[in-house]
Amino acid sequence: MLEKLLTEQRNDKTMQLDNMSVIEILQTMNAEDQTVAQNVAKCLSSIEEATYKVVNSLQRNGRLIYVGAGTSGRLGILDAVECVPTFSTSPSMVQGLIAGGMKAFTEAVEGAEDSETQGQFDLREISVSSKDTVIGIAASGRTPYVIGALKYANSVGANCVSISCNKGSEISRYAKVAIEVETGQEVLTGSTRLKAGTAQKLVLNMISTASMIKLGKVYQNLMVDVKATNLKLIERSKHIIMQATNVDYSTAENTLQNANHNVKAAIIMILLTCSYDEARQRLKDSQGFIRGAI
Repeated sequence: MLEKLLTEQRNDKTMQLDNMSVIEILQTMNAEDQTVAQNVAKCLSSIEEATYKVVNSLQRNGRLIYVGAGTSGRLGILDAVECVPTFSTSPSMVQGLIAGGMKAFTEAVEGAEDSETQGQFDLREISVSSKDTVIGIAASGRTPYVIGALKYANSVGANCVSISCNKGSEISRYAKVAIEVETGQEVLTGSTRLKAGTAQKLVLNMISTASMIKLGKVYQNLMVDVKATNLKLIERSKHIIMQATNVDYSTAENTLQNANHNVKAAIIMILLTCSYDEARQRLKDSQGFIRGAI
């Protein structure tokens, strides 16, 4: 029953929310938000296990697929689309599905989350397979659309992970790894875009970032697989090369040009004083890891 979920219950600290001053509202929200990271910390072992499953999928040319409704679906899409410029992933490598389709990203599609069948259909449409990892996201842990998707993902042998904000969530029953971040009662009763949404965003950040690091898309703490699609990212690419190799701006700029805007190759060319072709071969031999290449 919905009223039994902790995320749907009233918060004793905010019973007079409508009578608070603006600064009191902000202070209360800030204090409640500070508990989110602490609750995420309690789930690190499950998040680690989920990350290994994602890495395994991506190493086998599988995909990471987020599935959710409402806020949860939007957070999955946000994390997926950010992987493209940050890590130069293909749009298909990390995907986000939301109940009601992409239209639901900007406007509510009534009733879309209530269909298990639609969740199954949407995964079937993208030919989910045993190579993929499917992460179902639902603050309540009971969204039919997500349950349907996880049921179908299980039927084809995909790795199934769930992220919810209530203990003993229903979606956990359909996941090999269940991440249950118990964020408690919201400041505004039932508004899970607040603490629950923040917790989901933190977990998704961890899973995707740690996975990409383990795929060789990071050197030291630098995003060396950045996709330079605008002026800001082109400049960032140059500064990444400067930071990784201690060369000046002009050298970084010229080497980036000679490396066909491949930041990894440019770094190796500088560190090993080698050609672009040799740098690319070294990257190939090291499965894309700069440390291995040098």
